[in-house]
Amino acid sequence: MAAEPRSAIPGALRRWDTALIATLLLVTLAAALLVDGFATGRNSQFLLLDAVAVGLVALPVTLIIVTGEIDLSVASTLGLCSAVMGQLWLSGWPLELVVLAVVALGAVLGAVNGLFVTGFGLPALAVTIGTLAAYRGLAFVVLGDRAVADFPRQWTDAAGGTALAGAIPAAMLLTALAAAGCAVLLHATPLGRALFAIGSNAEAARFSGIAVARTKFWLFVGCGAVSGLAGVFWTLRYASARADNGQGLELAVVAAVLLGGVSIFGGRGTLAGVCAGVLLLVTLRNALQLADVPADTLDIVTGSLLIVSVIAPRALSGLRQRRRSRATRT
Repeated sequence: MAAEPRSAIPGALRRWDTALIATLLLVTLAAALLVDGFATGRNSQFLLLDAVAVGLVALPVTLIIVTGEIDLSVASTLGLCSAVMGQLWLSGWPLELVVLAVVALGAVLGAVNGLFVTGFGLPALAVTIGTLAAYRGLAFVVLGDRAVADFPRQWTDAAGGTALAGAIPAAMLLTALAAAGCAVLLHATPLGRALFAIGSNAEAARFSGIAVARTKFWLFVGCGAVSGLAGVFWTLRYASARADNGQGLELAVVAAVLLGGVSIFGGRGTLAGVCAGVLLLVTLRNALQLADVPADTLDIVTGSLLIVSVIAPRALSGLRQRRRSRATRT
């Protein structure tokens, strides 16, 4: 199967992205009309801050899934990095050095995943399920049930601060810039074309001169580093380093990426769709929380969206193929 062209995105993906954006607008409008407190500036700030952690981690996860792999350990990496951040702060480290150490730790944790997947040839699903449990366990070993909450006020204020005259959280603006850069990398560079080629047919990509194993390894390293950075943001936003920070975030991230039209089998997807998927998922959860929907129901909604995001594109593709076969027969 050929890699995705540089300058063209398949029509099916364009239609999926358009439908997803239209759904996001409809859900936002319905929530504004039906849910008390949704259409307020304060709630919009909270909604966008909720989107930062999901969106930030979704960027490297998108690149990994495009290559046909997956990383389910991102939330546990976030939690372990948060726990280490709290412990280092308690030990008297300057916060600037703590942040650098935590991001480096995330990169090391990602490298462990990459080593097992590319070095030993193990399935990424099995590896990252294992490290999901291992990293979360290590987080509790580091910090236990304690919460570290005495971070400098200027740092915690900055994590929730605003930009553009208070119109948007600064962290969301930085995440949007990162998403734009990631979109350029994926859709307009040789590396992006290589990622699609790997996801479409790794063996053919290898024969064409692409360093498949090395590329995947560094994607896992980058994913770990970004998860560590997300752990810093999460800790400072809530002014609390805890071992259970980010628990369950991996489900939201994978659901948003697949809902955005990225194929779980690799080789297809767009960053625009992923961004729309992140915002749709976060908007739905925010509206349901304001409507006093129980937390268990929120998990059901997220899981349902994950299932729909896998089934719907395949069903639509099957329908299109049937129509084409009927048209050729007639």
